[in-house]
Amino acid sequence: MDRYKDYTKEDFLELYEKPLDELLEISKNITHENFSNKVEACSIISARTGACSENCKYCAQSSHNHADIEFQPLLDVETVKKAALSAKENGATRFSIVTSGRKPSDKDFEIILDMVRAVTSIEGLECCASLGILTETQMKQLKDAGLKRFHHNINTSENYHKFICTTHTFEDRIKTVELARKYGLEVCCGVIIGMGETREDRVDMALSLKKINPESVPMNILCPIKGTPLENYGDKIDEEEILKTICIFRIILPKAVLRYAGGRTTRLSKENQKRGFIAGMNGVLVGNYLTTVGSKSEEDKEMLKELDMVLV
Repeated sequence: MDRYKDYTKEDFLELYEKPLDELLEISKNITHENFSNKVEACSIISARTGACSENCKYCAQSSHNHADIEFQPLLDVETVKKAALSAKENGATRFSIVTSGRKPSDKDFEIILDMVRAVTSIEGLECCASLGILTETQMKQLKDAGLKRFHHNINTSENYHKFICTTHTFEDRIKTVELARKYGLEVCCGVIIGMGETREDRVDMALSLKKINPESVPMNILCPIKGTPLENYGDKIDEEEILKTICIFRIILPKAVLRYAGGRTTRLSKENQKRGFIAGMNGVLVGNYLTTVGSKSEEDKEMLKELDMVLV
């Protein structure tokens, strides 16, 4: 039962003021009510890297920024399938094909459909994709090709979006998620915290996600990258505030898989990563991320074993 369903934004902001240990206890209990001790593992591949037309201030792949990153055109299908098989061997049960750019070209999209079919053919591995802002026809084609889940983050709050990106709107992101839902795809939709947003913005993010009701919510912590406008934003959020935010998201989203994503290993100590799992993180991105280094699945398995949790 969602005992916080009638809470207002102001109520959730008041919860933020509670001591961390008290918040952790609340969120831990909510997690135990809705989930087992299993933690869902997924892995991603950057199938096309860099040269993105969008001006997202956090992103190394934006052509508007000056990060030291090389453009990589779309990979071939066989390379992606081999990466998916490797991810499965490392414990992943989901594998996501990620491409940079506002949307794929028609030529690239046909190849991406073949990638989806190839990954879907691997027994025990579900295929996800993060491909930008797509059309209705493209969403239907992805569903028909076997795609299980579409990933498209809101990134930040509607109010703060204009300070992070101006080449597309917050509404563009919401409409893309709604389109994925329309064609029967599961939704993976998350955020990036630590970009200078306020607590109110973070509560607004969680409340926006509650309306979307995604199956999976990736929680990224900003990794400031040299050459981006946010390269000096490493002090915008501390570890206690990160943990409090995880708790608030779990309280607002009691049934969503909260997934550790970018920034986990660089912005949280190992002890606080554990506390995040206790608070309600029950999904994790294993392996490397798009342009930053992630964790090794064996290390994650060992950490979770200490918490009596299992990576699946």
